[in-house]
Amino acid sequence: MSGAGTSAGQGEPATLLCVPFAGAGPSFFHPWQDLAAGRWHVTSVELPGRERRILDEPYRNVVEAAKNEIDDIAAGLGEDSRVVLFGHSLGAVLAYELVHLLGTRGVHVERLVVSGSPGPWTQRERRAAGLEGDEFLARVEEFAGFRHEALDHPEMRELILPTLQADCEMHEAYVPSTDDPVPVPITSLRGEADGLVSAEEGRQWKDATTAAFTYTEFPGDHMYLVDRGRAILDVIEAECTGDR
Repeated sequence: MSGAGTSAGQGEPATLLCVPFAGAGPSFFHPWQDLAAGRWHVTSVELPGRERRILDEPYRNVVEAAKNEIDDIAAGLGEDSRVVLFGHSLGAVLAYELVHLLGTRGVHVERLVVSGSPGPWTQRERRAAGLEGDEFLARVEEFAGFRHEALDHPEMRELILPTLQADCEMHEAYVPSTDDPVPVPITSLRGEADGLVSAEEGRQWKDATTAAFTYTEFPGDHMYLVDRGRAILDVIEAECTGDR
């Protein structure tokens, strides 16, 4: 299929590398492969503390996570691959750090797509880190407007909670590794009713790139992407087609 996902002469779809949000793992993005309909090879960053790496100690620092995972990520992509990064919330700032590092490893990133996130230099005012148990979960649910049903099962909650707490801690403490903007285009996405990230904050990403910047809103709140996978992929395809 021609278009954003397929480069002329190669016939291979570009890779859409998805970076999960707090508490999430690669399985969240598995349905996107079917929604991509051949336009992309959809893959995900798999961080410790979830799914196949559930027993590994989760990170508590975004920059450390990026630096420790970059070699495996770059090896999985390959130097000749064409890559678009997508990250939501915590995944947005982690993807931003990965773009800086992928460029030093010969991986060509065509575009960074950030979602549900203020610019990388803006820290969240209201925080969940340091809270415990039900108080912590209530704050996270308030932020996200979304509660994962697994948290209602005691055994699953015991497995998920430490990673979710670590994710919130590293997100809320995030400070960019560099003040240098990335040299790739950035698209910032946001749910129009997002009470956690304002439209002004979503547009702050314009200052994080020396290339083109676009901003798009979708119906929904902070977790709008749960029901908007196909629409998100359509926007990414349209943006990348415009780059050519």
